[in-house]
Amino acid sequence: MGLKAKFNLVMLVAFVIGLGLAAVFCWGVTQRNARDEVVRTAALMADQAAAVRGYTDKQIGPLLAEQSSVRFLPQTIPFFAAQSVLRSLQTQYPDYAYKEAALNPTNPADRATDWQADLINTFQRDPKLTQLVTVRETPTGPTLNLARPIEVGDKSCLACHSTPQVAPPSMVDLYGTANGFGWKLDSIIGAQVVTVPMQLALTKARHLFFVVMGGLTAVFVVMLVLLNLLLHYFIIRPVRRISAVASEVSLGNLDVPEYRPRGGDEIASLAESFNRMRRSLANALRLLETAE
Repeated sequence: MGLKAKFNLVMLVAFVIGLGLAAVFCWGVTQRNARDEVVRTAALMADQAAAVRGYTDKQIGPLLAEQSSVRFLPQTIPFFAAQSVLRSLQTQYPDYAYKEAALNPTNPADRATDWQADLINTFQRDPKLTQLVTVRETPTGPTLNLARPIEVGDKSCLACHSTPQVAPPSMVDLYGTANGFGWKLDSIIGAQVVTVPMQLALTKARHLFFVVMGGLTAVFVVMLVLLNLLLHYFIIRPVRRISAVASEVSLGNLDVPEYRPRGGDEIASLAESFNRMRRSLANALRLLETAE
């Protein structure tokens, strides 16, 4: 195996190992970035819903308080307002979803599904937990779910959700007495759940991954070509010429011209040393011939 073949083999092995390590690192980074991007989108949706809830509670509720005593208006309920606003967004982006799920909701439509109930139970087991991010596989691809606990933190909530007897009659007439009661202060009764698809972010991450790995491969190929040219013109070709001269000298042809490479590198030093050895050999032969 020639020097160039050995050099290329070593470079290829180094490239494969380096590319493998780079692939592992780059894949992890792109996947984390994609997940973080989806989490930021979900958090933004959750914050928007919280803003709608706050606006409804402080601005809309007081304005309609008198009418609510005659006829219950769901529009005055912060949870209802937030879900209605984001549900309109879902008509344009069906893969995005928002729900304020509860184990015992007033409106049966807000009842938590099995996987949402698992999130709520997790918050109940760990009251200090403020946010939970999970990933679920769906027929359209993986979705990220960001959940935040819904806690009964205000006594005013108990005016509607403690017992049917103290709840507004208009609310009882609309929803009945079977759901939405028995809530306790400082208890976690549900979760604010945002669902965001991950497919687009993961596709962009894979594209970026292939672009980076393709760029690294292209850089290696260019580098390998340049190194091969450098190896050929500055090492292999001078060594071959020195070898050819040495072969002629070994066969007794002392008239072959000396090889004098340009520059002052190690190859030039080797050629100069060989030329001195050749001249010394020629002088020694001439002395032997003269002595005879």
